[in-house]
Amino acid sequence: MANAYLQGVEISASQFLDIFHHYDNDGNGYIEGKELQSFIKELQQARKQAGLELTDQMKAFVQEYEKNTDAKIGIVELVQILPTEENFLLFFRQQLKSCADFMQAWRCYDADHSGYIEADELKNFLKDLLQKAKKPYDEKKLDEYTHTTLKIFDSNHDGKLCLAEMARLLPDEENFLLKFQNVKMVRREFNKIFELYDQDENGYMDENELDALLKDLCEKNKKVLEVNKIPTYKTAIMALSDGGKLYRTELALVLCAEDISAPAPL
Repeated sequence: MANAYLQGVEISASQFLDIFHHYDNDGNGYIEGKELQSFIKELQQARKQAGLELTDQMKAFVQEYEKNTDAKIGIVELVQILPTEENFLLFFRQQLKSCADFMQAWRCYDADHSGYIEADELKNFLKDLLQKAKKPYDEKKLDEYTHTTLKIFDSNHDGKLCLAEMARLLPDEENFLLKFQNVKMVRREFNKIFELYDQDENGYMDENELDALLKDLCEKNKKVLEVNKIPTYKTAIMALSDGGKLYRTELALVLCAEDISAPAPL
C-alpha cells in the first residue's frame, strides 16, 4: 500500500499518515536506521515504476541520507519531500516560525486552558491556517486534516494533544521542549520549586523570577540545557503567560511530568 502511495503525483493527508506509520516500524515518531534506508530504496523504486522523476527535494534528500545509516527524520522532514496534498502540515510551519510563535499559538487555541489541544480546538486552528493561506477547503477535508494531524501527533492515543506532542511539529533545532523533557519534575517537586521561585508569593512568576529559575536549572543540568539559550527559553515560556504573569498551570506544561490538574494520588 505504501509503495502505491509513493507512486502518486499527489498524496492525500491520510495516505501520508499511512506512509509514515508504515516506515516508522517501532512507533517512536521517527524513520531511522534501516527504516530510513528502506524508505529511500522504495521511494526510488516507486517513482521509477510510476514513470516519474525524483523531484529536486527528493534528490537532495536521497543524496543527504542514502549513505547515512545513523540519520533519522521526523514528520516535518518527510512532509517536505513528499508531494502531499495542500502540504497541510506545512501550514503549521508557516504559522509557527519559532518556539515563541508556537507558545503563543498554543495559548490562543487551548481555549479552555486545559493544558491540551482537543479535537475541536485543533480543528479551529487548522481552519484559521487554511483561511489565512487562502486555501479552498470543505468541512469533509477539514475533518480529514484534523483527524490525520491528531493521529500523527497523539503519541499516547488519548484523543488530544499535550504541549510536547504538538511541539513535534517544530524542527528539532527550534524545539527547546525536547531538552526540557529531560528535566521535568514530579508534581510534588514542581510545586516546591514554583513556591521557592515565586518570591513575592503572589501566585505567579514574572520574568525576573523565571530568569532566576532558568539560570539555576541550566547550572544544574549543564549537559542538557544551554546557559546561552536562557533568553530564548524565557521568551518562549513567557509567551504562555497572562500579560506577563506566568501561573503555575502554564509553567507546569514545560516543567512538570504530571498533569497538575488531575487529582493528587492518595
